[in-house]
Amino acid sequence: MKTIRLINSLRAMAVAVAMALAAVPAATAAEPPPGPAAARTEVSTSSVDLDGPAISTVKVTVKNAGPRKMRSVKVSFAGPAGWAVQPSVAGVSGTFAQGASATAEFRIQVPERRSGFTLRTFTATAAYAGGDGAGTATATRTQTSGDPLPDLAAAYNNVGVTDENNTKPGDYDGGGNSFSAQKLAAAGLKPGGRVEALGAELTWPAAAPGTKGNVSSAGQAIALSGKGGKLVLLGSGVTSGATGTATVHYTDGTSTRGSFGFPNWSFDPADAHGATLVASADGRNRQDGYGNAGIAYRIFAHSVPLDPAKQVEFVVLPSNGNVHIFDMAIAP
Repeated sequence: MKTIRLINSLRAMAVAVAMALAAVPAATAAEPPPGPAAARTEVSTSSVDLDGPAISTVKVTVKNAGPRKMRSVKVSFAGPAGWAVQPSVAGVSGTFAQGASATAEFRIQVPERRSGFTLRTFTATAAYAGGDGAGTATATRTQTSGDPLPDLAAAYNNVGVTDENNTKPGDYDGGGNSFSAQKLAAAGLKPGGRVEALGAELTWPAAAPGTKGNVSSAGQAIALSGKGGKLVLLGSGVTSGATGTATVHYTDGTSTRGSFGFPNWSFDPADAHGATLVASADGRNRQDGYGNAGIAYRIFAHSVPLDPAKQVEFVVLPSNGNVHIFDMAIAP
């Protein structure tokens, strides 16, 4: 009997301990310390008068969007290489509450305006204590003079397609070779024809065989209008180093950049540089006529991301002549 009572007593004690433990809140894993505060300080630059030669006055405004007072503000401003700026750094005395702004003034020497389209980038950087706690904030401003080329056709500078009966004008690759118009047509690429790739509706150049019908990229600025999630480029590479960066400029003065590349028009893996194969033509045209039958010469598509909320104004192509572009379009 005593044994039974002892067992019951132990059971009761175990139940009591279990209930007590259940009442204690479970330990939680320690949360990681918060990371550095995201920079909320707003830096903006007034417009630069590009009608040189002249000395242009520029104001840089630094707005405190942080919870603490901003102090010890120092601002630097820079233009394109070789453009003199005075002073190199401007200090702004005083403290600035949340929502208040500090302003620094600079003078920049603007050279004589160049003919044609030019793109100028200016950078302002603020260093400070307090505010949002980030310590620094930077902003860029891009201004243009002249107009971008109205469309890609206006930038055509390479004869990449020839007729098999007249191959002499071709020089797609720098060695006098070119795509065969007949073989491209057999692969579905006809002058002025529609091409669908990566969600975009593109057009194969309507240029006649033996005339300039693609762009060997050299930093050309091309007007392009629309909104979407990506810019799709139709093209092909010469050599295995046909890569570069496209810079997309929006109507609000901002820009985004995206890297892309095309495989060599033959022999490289079809997915090199992340490209997508669009069409393959059998053989190519050489200076002495059609040849290289049985070898594929190819056209690809690639894309760079866009800010879908912004209106595209123009695109600056890569500065790499190995990148050849036949068309480009905005896709959702």
